[in-house]
Amino acid sequence: MVDIDAAIGYVVAHGDPVDRARLSYLRTGALAPPEVIEKTDSGQMSGGGWPAFLGGDVASVDATCFRLMELDDLGALGQPAGTRGLAWLVSVQRADGSWEEDEALASDAPPWARPGDPEARLYLTSLAGYWLTVAALANPAPAVAGLSDRPEVPQPARTAAELILTEVRPDGTWPSFLATGWYAAAVLHEHQYFYESARIQLVLGDRLAGMSPADVAAMAAALRRVGIAQSDWLLAAARKRLAQTQRSDGGWPSDDGPAFDVHTTLTAIRACR
Repeated sequence: MVDIDAAIGYVVAHGDPVDRARLSYLRTGALAPPEVIEKTDSGQMSGGGWPAFLGGDVASVDATCFRLMELDDLGALGQPAGTRGLAWLVSVQRADGSWEEDEALASDAPPWARPGDPEARLYLTSLAGYWLTVAALANPAPAVAGLSDRPEVPQPARTAAELILTEVRPDGTWPSFLATGWYAAAVLHEHQYFYESARIQLVLGDRLAGMSPADVAAMAAALRRVGIAQSDWLLAAARKRLAQTQRSDGGWPSDDGPAFDVHTTLTAIRACR
């Protein structure tokens, strides 16, 4: 069983004020104070997106989705910065329903965000579609230009879901990165493509033993966020894997180095709450 108390203690001991505010919201629903929200909003560009790098002048789909995740953990997805970020995502969706990074980011983009790469395009489409879907669940969506009259069914996210459907193979696999799978499964589930989502989840279950703790936490957190029950077989297996990989200090290791261990631990807490 995951030791949530030890995980909480790890974040309290090693996290910064934003991390501790995220923890507080995840535990109790207490909204973050304005100064914490302002720190998270820092760097948002006038168009609503966030740049890939501090001080950059080109907004990034991947970076904007990361900031939306932080705002969601603070209970602030529906506040002005979150709404502007969501509106920017809508504004840069391509005509076919996909998302892709600006060509200006090509030289510095990691593989999962490389402009012109079909695997990166599917990943970013699943990720951006996921956050527009989550935004509708959190109900800040009516103020976002481009969303449908029914905030619970945002049209850009539905268009993304329909595109994702064309990419999922009959055996449930997908031609993209591992993380694409759980964001795609979450989007399809919320848009009531339950069979197609379940096929992807079966593949994720087969790959679970080889996933890093950070990937397991991210997968479980994404699926939980769209309302898949804690009793679901894949989430139960994910919690078991997280229990096996939790360190003695209460935390989990990040795939991006020790500086991100607190973030991974918060993601695990979000997955298990």
